[in-house]
Amino acid sequence: MGKPQVPAIEGWFTTDTPQPHLLGSRCKQCKSYFFPKEALFCRNPGCTGTEFEEVPLSRTGKLWSFTTNHYEPPAPYMSPDPFVPYTVAAVELAEEKMVVLGQLAAGVDPKSLKVGMSVELVVDKLYADAASEYLVWKWKP
Repeated sequence: MGKPQVPAIEGWFTTDTPQPHLLGSRCKQCKSYFFPKEALFCRNPGCTGTEFEEVPLSRTGKLWSFTTNHYEPPAPYMSPDPFVPYTVAAVELAEEKMVVLGQLAAGVDPKSLKVGMSVELVVDKLYADAASEYLVWKWKP
């Protein structure tokens, strides 16, 4: 039997449904969306709202930009040993029209990416330790 799979960051995305979602918040006053969730004050400079509702964010979006990291980032990032370059995608969410960063899903060749292409959110392994596999959201065409 495999290791238990747990979110690398609790409460930022769903893992209990076949189609995962990022979990964001929406200001009750101006209806602006935020990810990660906001709980204290609205980040919209034109709003004074302080009440928010948790909302599932769009699962799909357009590739806005991407880059492949060829260096090992510092802690707390958990790099595989040995380090393997990975691609980070900036995706404009379909409904919210905000840009969210995430790694490219395993097996997707960055050479196949084109700015403007449609991508969808998946949940995939970030790293594993002796106790668990840690999951995070990623993007795939």
